[in-house]
Amino acid sequence: MTVKIVENEKELEDAFSVRRTVFIDEQNVPEAEEIDQHEEEATHFVLYHEGSPIGAGRFRLVDGFGKVERICIMKQARGTGAGKTIMNGIEDYARKMGIQKLKLNSQTYAIPFYGGLGYEVVSEEFMDAGIPHKTMVKKI
Repeated sequence: MTVKIVENEKELEDAFSVRRTVFIDEQNVPEAEEIDQHEEEATHFVLYHEGSPIGAGRFRLVDGFGKVERICIMKQARGTGAGKTIMNGIEDYARKMGIQKLKLNSQTYAIPFYGGLGYEVVSEEFMDAGIPHKTMVKKI
């Protein structure tokens, strides 16, 4: 598995394809909420396995934090370490940028996954796109 920082239209479309499959098709998030006004300012990541996109995520600077967003893995690649691989790639990027604090909004079912990567819950539960979430942070 290889984490790639998106550098061209094909790679961006690969990232969007994974996000559409996971968030729009599987989780019924409206496309207008999934593909939002922050796409152009974000750094996008795509995870490839044997040339096929299997994961995606994006990263932005927000209020002094590196904000990790839109992390998703294709169904057939879940449980293979793909999620940890893309998160490690994004965290490595943040470190190279000199970022020391990361934040993300986790769907509540994924809190144990992010907790295993060192993230801590810092908020009450809230709804985003009709799905319960909690904010989590990590110092790197």
